[in-house]
Amino acid sequence: MTTSPARPLPAVQLRVPTDEDARAWQRVFDDAEVMEFLGGPAELSLYEELTARQRLHDARLGFCLWTLLDAQGAVIGFTGAQPWPETKPWGPVGEIEIGWRLGRGAWGQGYAYAAALATLERVRAAGVPHVVAMINDGNARSIAVAERLGMTLAERFLLPNGVSHGRRYTLDLGPAAEPAA
Repeated sequence: MTTSPARPLPAVQLRVPTDEDARAWQRVFDDAEVMEFLGGPAELSLYEELTARQRLHDARLGFCLWTLLDAQGAVIGFTGAQPWPETKPWGPVGEIEIGWRLGRGAWGQGYAYAAALATLERVRAAGVPHVVAMINDGNARSIAVAERLGMTLAERFLLPNGVSHGRRYTLDLGPAAEPAA
């Protein structure tokens, strides 16, 4: 069960990523601390491929990793859900993973939690019965968001690097709400 916020949540907007968002994502994530658990800052081509893949997910599934905008319309990161890729057989292949990544300027303001709540609403409406979150053991911020969402720690495992550990959290979403008549 999700917990009630101690303060009002910030307004967030989610949109299907555009071609231009690849540059925006690279800009807000071009920070060693933001990318600490993700292999470090990445080249533009990675974000171009990622945004294109998310547009396909949205068209096929009705959800993706959406571009996350603040109330003023500035890109502050992404949030959403996508199928765990078959190219990463060490993880929950076939499961729907939710995730979030924010630029450092957006940390500590409730954006990740607010965006994750919006993600859960959207994937539930798309008929997804449960989701997972795969988080590096050292990523206390993301662990806190997953736990605040009411996710359950299902397992702790050694990551493919053979050095650090990861956590797989799960959350049952239950049936989608019936549309109002």
